[in-house]
Amino acid sequence: MKTNLRTHRSSRLKWVAALFFAFGIGNALPVSANFSPADELAIPNTTRSNREVNFNRNWKFFLGDTAAASHPDFDDNHWRTLDLPHDWSIEGRPEADNPAGNDGGYYPTGIGWYRKTFNFTPDSRHPETTLYFEGVYMNAEVFVNGHNLGIRPYGYSSFYHDITPYLKAGKNVIAVRVDNSGQKNCRWYTGSGIYRNVKLIRTPKAHFEPWGIGITTEQVNQKTQVEVKATLANRNKALPATLLCTVTDLDGHTILTQKETVTLEANRTSKIKLQFPFENAKLWSPETPNLYRMVCCLVPANGEPADTVTTTFGVRHVEYNAEKGLVLNGKAIEMNGGCLHHDNGPLGAASYRDAEWRKARLMKEAGFNAVRTSHNPPSEAFLDACDHLGLLVIDESFDGWRSAKTPKDYSVLFDQWWTKDIESMVLRDRNHPSIFCWSIGNEIIERKTPEAVLTAYALAGHVRSLDPSRPVTSALAAWDSDWEIYDPLAAAHDIVGYNYMMHKGPSDHKRVPSRIMMQTESYPRDAFANWSRVNDYSYIIGDFVWTAIDYLGESGIGRFFYKGETEGEHYQRNQFPWHGAYCGDIDLTGWRKPISYYREMLFFPDATNCSSP
Repeated sequence: MKTNLRTHRSSRLKWVAALFFAFGIGNALPVSANFSPADELAIPNTTRSNREVNFNRNWKFFLGDTAAASHPDFDDNHWRTLDLPHDWSIEGRPEADNPAGNDGGYYPTGIGWYRKTFNFTPDSRHPETTLYFEGVYMNAEVFVNGHNLGIRPYGYSSFYHDITPYLKAGKNVIAVRVDNSGQKNCRWYTGSGIYRNVKLIRTPKAHFEPWGIGITTEQVNQKTQVEVKATLANRNKALPATLLCTVTDLDGHTILTQKETVTLEANRTSKIKLQFPFENAKLWSPETPNLYRMVCCLVPANGEPADTVTTTFGVRHVEYNAEKGLVLNGKAIEMNGGCLHHDNGPLGAASYRDAEWRKARLMKEAGFNAVRTSHNPPSEAFLDACDHLGLLVIDESFDGWRSAKTPKDYSVLFDQWWTKDIESMVLRDRNHPSIFCWSIGNEIIERKTPEAVLTAYALAGHVRSLDPSRPVTSALAAWDSDWEIYDPLAAAHDIVGYNYMMHKGPSDHKRVPSRIMMQTESYPRDAFANWSRVNDYSYIIGDFVWTAIDYLGESGIGRFFYKGETEGEHYQRNQFPWHGAYCGDIDLTGWRKPISYYREMLFFPDATNCSSP
């Protein structure tokens, strides 16, 4: 049976697997969950207001390239109509000669076009319009009524465009050219297309900038202090205004309100900071993921419309040092973590809300209390799920820096784009209480060079300038006998990530006693040794297994095979027709493997959860 499954995979089998996977999603969610279009296309509620319009519906799609598609009068009637999110790669057939190869699961890539025609009614009270893309893989070139707004190359960054100057009353056309033809550009399955949500945001002339609310909490004299930083834009003459911030519970009941009078300069951006105590706040933790909402309202004094943004946040206090380890809300915590790629198995990279929540729920039910988003920023829906369900998150930016791992990976973009992509990750995600740490890279190739140390300090410094409240890490590794040589590189980080190198921890502690460590990748077979180190040494704060859940790409890693079948890893030779990885604690249908139960017993011996979907 096993041989037949491996040698006779077909598109029919793939769709059967997709249906099976879909049923797995339904079983892993509460009974009330379903797959209605409204749920699938819902915008995550991390930051939401009535100024935002879901822009996912009724797009036209064409797989191929045609320059004329950018013109507003182009005839797209023969194109396919679909709703976003959309991944065209998963719709194709895995073939041994597809350019993405084993890294990309042998799925097709290429170039595709999207077009959306819509009617627009100007509103003098809300004249500013922003178009927001949560994720497009990759090289997203955006046109509005034929005007080229530029290309955003990194497929994992969220981005937005001010489209106010290009809109007109009546019919308007947005066109997006997506180019994933340059292969190989990643070491795992990426998907292709507009695979996350799109929003249209309409605001008054005086408004909050996109990602313009930053909320932090800290403990001062054993009391919770909340700080709100607001970035305000004014596309009008100078005017006074009031910034009103109201904290509510998730049911909308008001808890406290603070306000500040500000003067908005003409055609300028202003930064305002509010600080206030929050008494008797219920703290956020993996065990008690308590959440609140911050309703920020900018009210101009001249009677013009107010702009309102609602942001979900949590109150928690994080400390870390080599003596006490990771301390959350005054209690030491050991992280039983897992690494996670962004795809949703047979659903591809398309970021459906239920699928994103399913991943977080499966991890939580398997005893994980932490996740590393390897090796890119995740969807907003996934972070929303981590906030609500209680998973600590390492939010990771890049797989590499200037030295290439694949011919057309982020190394070709790094110098021009790293600051913008770091800003996209940190500013978009900073209000999630689940995120305790930012990661600036993974197993960088140039790690032995002095330039790598300078780059690490530049990246970490930029992250801290945007969010000084969280530590910075990256995942270090060594494939030879050198290790101590990385001490200058490690010093650029607040917490040092070790990939498969935690056995060096005790000797490193003797050499650098102040270093705080966590194993950012580990082999499943080393579960006991890694748990022992986390349990025995305060300066080792957690272990993140590779991986929590199986994924597409890196085809054949973790596979099983019989004597006489092809041996070796995916990076040594192609393993087609395998097009996924089998190294996760949980498989793509949601079933926990034996190692998952073993790991849960190690970290949480009192747990009684032995459920599977």
